[in-house]
Amino acid sequence: MAEESNYLDLDLWLDQNIIPRQNRLKAKFWEILAEVGNSFEPEKLQDIHSRSRGVKLSKGNDLLGYPYQVLDIIRDFDLTNGLNIRILNWFGHGLFLFVQIGKNNPKAPFQELSENKWVFDQSSSPWDYPEILLNNAFTNSPTVSDFEKSTFYQWHKCIQISGEKTTIEDEIMDELKKLIFLLS
Repeated sequence: MAEESNYLDLDLWLDQNIIPRQNRLKAKFWEILAEVGNSFEPEKLQDIHSRSRGVKLSKGNDLLGYPYQVLDIIRDFDLTNGLNIRILNWFGHGLFLFVQIGKNNPKAPFQELSENKWVFDQSSSPWDYPEILLNNAFTNSPTVSDFEKSTFYQWHKCIQISGEKTTIEDEIMDELKKLIFLLS
């Protein structure tokens, strides 16, 4: 939507429902991500990856002007041997599941990820979500050359959700269980 530079939307400015409504939605998603994160026992994460540092929930207000929330699971960001699972809730854009796998990680299920509709990210940074998600810096059929050129190995997929809180938790957990099965 093109906006005139001198026009101020005073109706929006005076709308006292916008911010509380957005804050309620952010709080609900925060609860969902916290429930998901709390469902993982530290020992189970250690079984998946011995250098697991547990889970961490964080948030921000400006990813291209939109609020976002992140749940990191395992949290070993080493590009050689690490492993991290990230859920990104990017308001206005969607809910995404990322897995960053160290280049020498022996549990890297590349073929299985491709077969399960994951796409291989091809941005210059694993955290450049606008490049990955908005500019389509990914491929669903990575080649040997794609792996050789990449400084990191990261895959992602969109999580399709519906409107009920418990259903959303279940949908996220289903995707995580499938991913953990591939990583085990």
